[in-house]
Amino acid sequence: MIKESELILNPDGSIYHLNLKPENISNYIITVGDPDRIDSITKHFDNVEFKTQKREFQTQTGTYKNRRITVVSTGIGTDNIDIVFNELDALVNIDLETRKIKKEHQQLTFVRIGTSGSIQKDIPVNSFLASEKAIGFDGLLYYYESDEFLEKGIANKLQEHLNLHPHKATPYVVNSSKTLLNHFTKDEKVFKGITGTNVGFYGPQGRVLRASLQDENFIDELTSFKYQDYKITNLEMETSGIYGMSKLLGHRALSMNAIIANRETGDFSNDPLQAVEDLIIFTLNKMATI
Repeated sequence: MIKESELILNPDGSIYHLNLKPENISNYIITVGDPDRIDSITKHFDNVEFKTQKREFQTQTGTYKNRRITVVSTGIGTDNIDIVFNELDALVNIDLETRKIKKEHQQLTFVRIGTSGSIQKDIPVNSFLASEKAIGFDGLLYYYESDEFLEKGIANKLQEHLNLHPHKATPYVVNSSKTLLNHFTKDEKVFKGITGTNVGFYGPQGRVLRASLQDENFIDELTSFKYQDYKITNLEMETSGIYGMSKLLGHRALSMNAIIANRETGDFSNDPLQAVEDLIIFTLNKMATI
């Protein structure tokens, strides 16, 4: 039996942070960082059967083209991903009344819809990018037993290439779901790449306002990194956590990125809202046909 201090429930029996009960969610889940993006997705649904919000975690469940889909906002960062993915997994794989792990494992399908900045000239603004692999600079996975699915070859090469300061977290690399990647990249307009997940938006992504950087060449070093046929294509703040927690808990996940900025060319989308809207429609249609 899992202790009350470890699996925390609200007085109504819902799970603590997400305020959800098992019947409130589908096995097909879209995650977004921004709670305001939820309505931008569910406005396309045929119906919405359930809504709730607690803190930055908003959830809506409904139907799109006969596919029951849940949309959850995670907020920014892999710390929030740790909360969201553990609690969503608990809803389907732990009996909340007995506090015991279920004998039959239930797999969830996660697709992230997010915005991202490219660090390669050939990944233009307003394009879609599916994250084939994610590099985590956040350290989250090192709090779990996770060695069996980490891509150590590329991680070791990156560590050598970057010559990271010893106080920074060692990078880890996790693959997306091959099944989802193949399904979402049949369309030629979707790029595939390696997504770097950073622990912040400014310093960790090489932006300078008033605070100086410990390594002012960090982004250039990421851009120049190559491993076999792979290169780092874009930066954001959740994907490594999504992939890592999904692998740990036996789920499948894919991160879909609307590229709204190119750090190499200095370009920014002339209509980022439309870029995200296009990705939403694309993703919903793909999820309806999995």
